[in-house]
Amino acid sequence: MNKNILAVCIACFVFVAGADASEYSVVVSRQTKEQPGWQAVVDALLARHSKAVVLVWHEDVSEVLPVLQKQHPRHTCFVARREEAGRDFVAAVHRLTRQYDSDPYTDTLWGILTGYDAENALAIAKTDKPLAVKKVASGTELALELCEQGVWYDELVKNKKVTKEIGGVPTEQQGPSDTTRALADTLTKGAADLFVTSGHATERNWQIGFRYKNGTFRSKQGQMFGFPLEGKSFKISSSEPRIYMAIGNCLMGHIDGPDAMALAWMNGLGVRQMVGYTVVTWYGYGGWGVLDYFTEQPGRYTLTEAFHANQHALIHRLDHCFDGVTGVSLEPGSQRLPVVPPNSVGKQLGLSAADCRGLLWDRDTVAFYGDPAWEARLPPQPKAYGQKLVVEGDTYTLTITPHLASKSFEPVNTNGAQRGWRPIVQLLDHRIQKASLLSGDDLGVVITDDFILVPNPRVVDSDRDYVIKFKAERVD
Repeated sequence: MNKNILAVCIACFVFVAGADASEYSVVVSRQTKEQPGWQAVVDALLARHSKAVVLVWHEDVSEVLPVLQKQHPRHTCFVARREEAGRDFVAAVHRLTRQYDSDPYTDTLWGILTGYDAENALAIAKTDKPLAVKKVASGTELALELCEQGVWYDELVKNKKVTKEIGGVPTEQQGPSDTTRALADTLTKGAADLFVTSGHATERNWQIGFRYKNGTFRSKQGQMFGFPLEGKSFKISSSEPRIYMAIGNCLMGHIDGPDAMALAWMNGLGVRQMVGYTVVTWYGYGGWGVLDYFTEQPGRYTLTEAFHANQHALIHRLDHCFDGVTGVSLEPGSQRLPVVPPNSVGKQLGLSAADCRGLLWDRDTVAFYGDPAWEARLPPQPKAYGQKLVVEGDTYTLTITPHLASKSFEPVNTNGAQRGWRPIVQLLDHRIQKASLLSGDDLGVVITDDFILVPNPRVVDSDRDYVIKFKAERVD
């Protein structure tokens, strides 16, 4: 990227400060707030988050945009009944939260706090103890070597199971042909802190095997059930707080009624935060990439931050590799995707018009459920590269240090779709304005009001650190 483009990237945000600035905003419909059970959910969030404010909408959530633009909160929590939290609402939240300022990126860490009923949502709202994600369980391959302890069952290869104990290394074992009961046990007897799934799914079931016949998880009235290939079905229930990443499943994040899978995960299995598609998934950037930030950079990001870092990465790719598409607004799941060829930057990365269509398909269709300020993260582990930000007065210095020589910025795990090569994202704990770059202009840096993004260097010069230095005014 040349310096002229970089200058545009630095100057493209506008922050509106004022007496009404808030670190945490609760957005709720009038109909929801008027119900005592849901008012209790709002009250619980206000009790947990100091200086939180409540914004009420009547007909459309976009009504609160002018106030959000003025407040520009770090966190925005959308409290919604299940009847409200459908596919269109998720897309509306995506679009709304990109409009707090004039850059194309998401401007707040947001989440939709919902549940099977008000009681379920209240349990989520009251969860305040941070979650150390020590036990991981998955129905698909993941980078278990970067987790403290866990197990995954292969959705592609029958009988393949990989486990890791504390202090050990991942070890392949012989697993059962039908993994329905084994995976259910990781949620009940094993009490996994993080559960990850991929493969075929609908709003009513998860089909565990992708390339071979396996059992299913099914939902009904806020509860989850296991249906093995042979034998009786059984209820799967746990109240242990956990997070859930349906990174490769179709429709798992779509709440289309009381029997939706998402509601059963939250109500019946203790899920406090969840990532999942509201549409059929085929491209995969918006889902699988969350693993690149969360599990493959252990301890660097909370799940909220990893989700948003991946959204920043997706929008950056759209903005810098295809001309004139960041302002395109589509109905979620629309087949009328524009055919836009890549520009010179996109061509250098080997992208095509199909990639533009895939990125637009994913952009507004992956849901994040839960309180966005609740913290769930993996314990710190050695990472492929170091990332350190030092702030001295108005001078910001971000240093990126390769740890694995030429492999420092390569994909860690390639299972899934659109894996690896993600840009480096440094989130700021405060907002800035009037940024002026001092060094690192050869790296294609993007500086916004609340994060710094550095495109993946790909080719590593192992004899150097990558240093970005700039001056900026802090906005309090």
